[in-house]
Amino acid sequence: MCAIMGYTGTDLSLETLTAAFDKLKSRGPDDTRTLQVPGGSLLFHRLAIMGPEPAGMQPFCWEDGSAVVCNGELYGFRTMKLELEAKGYVFQSGSDCELLLPLWKEYGTDMFAMLDAEFALVLYDAPTGQFVAARDPIGIRPLYYGYSESGSILFASEPKSLMGLTDKVMPFPPGHYYKDGVFTCYRDMTRVEKVSQDSLEETCRRIKELLILGVAKRLDADVPVGFLLSGGLDSSLVCAIAARLLGKPIETYAIGMDTDAIDLKYARQVAEHIGSHHHEIIMTEKDVLDALDTVVYTLGTYDITTIRASMGMYLLCKAIHEQSDVRVLLTGEISDELFGYKYTDFAPTPKAFQEESEKRIRELHMYDVLRADRCISANSLEARVPFGDLDFVEYVMSIDPARKMNIYGKGKYLLRRAFEGDYLPKSILQREKAAFSDAVGHSMVDDLKAYADRLYGDDWRERAERYAYHAKPFTKESLLYREIFEKYYPGQAEMVVDYWMPNRTWPGCDVDDPSARVLGNYGASGQ
Repeated sequence: MCAIMGYTGTDLSLETLTAAFDKLKSRGPDDTRTLQVPGGSLLFHRLAIMGPEPAGMQPFCWEDGSAVVCNGELYGFRTMKLELEAKGYVFQSGSDCELLLPLWKEYGTDMFAMLDAEFALVLYDAPTGQFVAARDPIGIRPLYYGYSESGSILFASEPKSLMGLTDKVMPFPPGHYYKDGVFTCYRDMTRVEKVSQDSLEETCRRIKELLILGVAKRLDADVPVGFLLSGGLDSSLVCAIAARLLGKPIETYAIGMDTDAIDLKYARQVAEHIGSHHHEIIMTEKDVLDALDTVVYTLGTYDITTIRASMGMYLLCKAIHEQSDVRVLLTGEISDELFGYKYTDFAPTPKAFQEESEKRIRELHMYDVLRADRCISANSLEARVPFGDLDFVEYVMSIDPARKMNIYGKGKYLLRRAFEGDYLPKSILQREKAAFSDAVGHSMVDDLKAYADRLYGDDWRERAERYAYHAKPFTKESLLYREIFEKYYPGQAEMVVDYWMPNRTWPGCDVDDPSARVLGNYGASGQ
């Protein structure tokens, strides 16, 4: 990961901006550079992944004074680079992001829809004096904004850099660009132009083909790559595909509680099947409680699901950073939102299933995608998410929702069927995975709830009323997370739209806990 910041005014000094930006140093520990341009500033912390030589350092500048900072990966950039070189552009580094200014000169804002990328950028166009910002269509790379007292807009990779500089911090909408004071949508991943009429066999073939391509793109790095392996379907598929593509043992990592880790044994089975170099991290109740404050600050959220699922992920990534030379991690996020999860079994109609999927994809950048980004980047690593590949998401969203619903007696049937064969043991391919926060051990969530019970008395509801301005806490556990959040981000709860919960309007989903294990259909999941 890298960190970027951009300011479109002059009333905040570069020293003030730098002090705020340095809160994101872990995202880019390799180098830092600041640039003042007429009317504003651009700041960059670097984690060198592609073209790690000094010439790849940002901001990239143009001879006319234009400049850009970007946290991103542009897939297929080498082909695009050859096309630009044929037009006379000369490049100084192997960095993919060096292409951005030439693309801007050639295509303007049309360039954003052309990118097969996960990115967040701020660009200064010298001829017009305009600042432009943009974010990828899924929101895999983070970007936030706010306004200074003078009304000038600020952009930064994380909200912690904007605290104290603006009254209100908001997430930059995915799939949009900002120009002339207006946010414009250039690509909506939830919009289906035409429902796919592919047969079941063709649908599964396309799912397999596109996911393999999505993984292949994300293996391109000039630094060591590792893989998070929970033992569930999604991360196991990513690992199995990568191992086959690379033709050599990959580095896989799993974490679990010291008492009742559910998924460690399944992760071992997958690792043995694909022949990976497998590493296990064990965490304790003390590890979890000691890290809670840091995790909430790192995430910038109070959402129950996100925090629970981040405890293991954060501690695992911390261990990877400390114990290995891995700099890039592939993960299995986004599959649930595309193919359905335990609670979507209760969807009353295909239309309702599709609408829920659209909602989840639009909001992912505030939940699972945020979790992956922060847990990984806080430990100076880069996250890559193959299930978030734009071609893959576009195709799966176009599949008839009646086919994606659980009409087969097995969740994610299309994905499982697509990879029937020897990619994974049948016991893993057909296994109903535990909820991620439960899979590291049911005791972890129980420990967090018990801690909240010890902390709060019968007056907890009165304390929760303090935060009624948005997403009021509704359990002692949610109050615990909210109070930690408000300590670091006072009054900023609207950065998150609401709690990530099952759709309460569906029969069987009106629950007070976000874990799938409270649902009536959880059954043997995670055993």
